This record gives sequence, structure tokens and C-alpha cells, in this order.
Amino acid sequence: MNLRQLEAFIKVSDSKSFSKAAQELYLTQPTVSAHIQTLEKELKVRLFVRNTKTVKLSEDGKTLYQYARQMIELEQEIQSMFSKAAEQKERCITIATSTIPAQYILPDILVKFRERFPKEQFRIVESDSSTVIEQVASHLVDIGFSGTVIEKANCKYIPFYQDDLVVIMPNTKEYQKIIKEQKDLKWLEGEPLIMREEGSGTRKEAEKQLKKMGISLDDLNIVATIENPEAIKRSVKSGLGITIISRLATADEIQAGEVLEFPFSQDGSGRNLNLVYNKNYKLPAAAEHVRELIIEKYELQKQSLQ
Repeated sequence: MNLRQLEAFIKVSDSKSFSKAAQELYLTQPTVSAHIQTLEKELKVRLFVRNTKTVKLSEDGKTLYQYARQMIELEQEIQSMFSKAAEQKERCITIATSTIPAQYILPDILVKFRERFPKEQFRIVESDSSTVIEQVASHLVDIGFSGTVIEKANCKYIPFYQDDLVVIMPNTKEYQKIIKEQKDLKWLEGEPLIMREEGSGTRKEAEKQLKKMGISLDDLNIVATIENPEAIKRSVKSGLGITIISRLATADEIQAGEVLEFPFSQDGSGRNLNLVYNKNYKLPAAAEHVRELIIEKYELQKQSLQ
């Protein structure tokens, strides 16, 4: 016995016709008849009293009808409950983001997102850029923000913000002199350097540009590896060392004179912050709304970069 057989039994009983039941269920009449025959054989009773004009429930059929109706209604209730839960889940998107976009870009975007789409929900998962991209590629999240590009066949990147990397250092006479006298970054090799963690977009982009300059990490005096940019800035101000960091993350400290900056890119190029999503899957509506907001907000900047 299964629910499809009971559903056929209910339809025949309600419509008093095998042919009408078949039409309502989008089945053939022989299929409906087979469902009823299987039920009768399994229960060892006759469920309908048939003649040339009418189809009526037998006494056993009336008993089964009470239970079958409850089972079908319970099935519908279960489907309804879980479909509502699925709709609610669809409205909640998961956004994976690396540290710099999470702290300095995403809050403003999400405020506008909530203003326009107050019923939509989002969950933020913060990690390094490598993990963000892996989560997007594996379809573990709906959309991501990264500070670097790692080639994955199913990942689509939309660069939306050009961020400069800079070297920041304590505001001392020693470093003021370096800023005045040095023209390239060879002087970094003799300085205590604080680096971001290996998976971060900032570190990956820094390593790419150092390699172009002919500078190896083995040549640098790395004294600490720290994940959080705020902790890195405090460490620089306290004199632990200097660092390569996103200018976006340290603009306030530079403007206030709390730290000094030295341009990191020697050719004037920066690095892109990227929106990344899995192109093999259709974006949920809420994730598409985030994508549209990003394009809208940074359209002028995108034009200036082209």
C-alpha cells in the first residue's frame, strides 16, 4: 500500500467514477483501476460496489476512506510545511567574504540591501579569500567577496573596487627619512615585517607584486603573521614592525598621521576587490539583488577604471 494508491482510491470515491478520477490525477483509467485492484488484493476486501451506472463505497471501503483521507491530508500538511520552510530558507542567502570587504565595503552594501528588500535575510561567513573562493566553487555559499583571483573553472569574478596596497610604518623620524630618500622597496628587506595570513587576498596580491619586483619572501624579515587588520595596525603603531596592507583599511590612520605610508605598487596599479559567484548555478533572487547593488553602486568607478 502506498500514498498514490490511497490518493486514487479517494478520487474514485469522491467523483464516483474511475474515468473522472483518472482525469483529475492525470493518469490513464487502467492505471487507476490497477491501483484499486492492488489495494483490494492487499487488504483482501472489496472497496467498491460497481454496476453499469454507479460506483459506490462498500462497507469496508467506507472504513478505509476515513483513514485514507487522514493520511492524504497529513501528506498535504507535511508538503505545505516544508515548502514554506524552503521558501523561508531561499530568502536567506549565505555570503562568504574576506576580511577587507567584510569590514570596509559590505556594511554599506547590506544597509542599502535591507532598505530595498526588507524581507530578505542574509548570513555572513567571514574567512580569507582562498576559503571564500573555495566555498563559492563548491557551491557551499550563494555569493562571495574576495581580495584576489584564484582561477576556478566555475567561478565568475566581477571586479568592483580598486584598492591600493601600501606599506605603513610608525610615524617616527627614522621612517620619515625613508619616505624622503627611498625610491623603491628594496629597503623592506632590512625591516621587521608583519604579514597577513597566507590565505588572505592582501598577502597573495602582495606576494605577486613583490615577485615582479624581484623580492622574495625569503629575503624579508617577517616577525609576525596576523589575521586581523585592526590588530596589525595597532601592532604597527606600537612599534612591532611595518606591514603591507590595504589602503582602504588604513585610510583613517594615514589621514590622522598615526602611521606613515609608502606606495607599494611601483607601477601605480592596485588590486581589485571582487564579487565572485558560481556560474554553474542560478543565483537566488536575494543574491542577484546583492550583485545588482554592487554594479549600481560602483558603476562610476568601473567606468573610470576602463
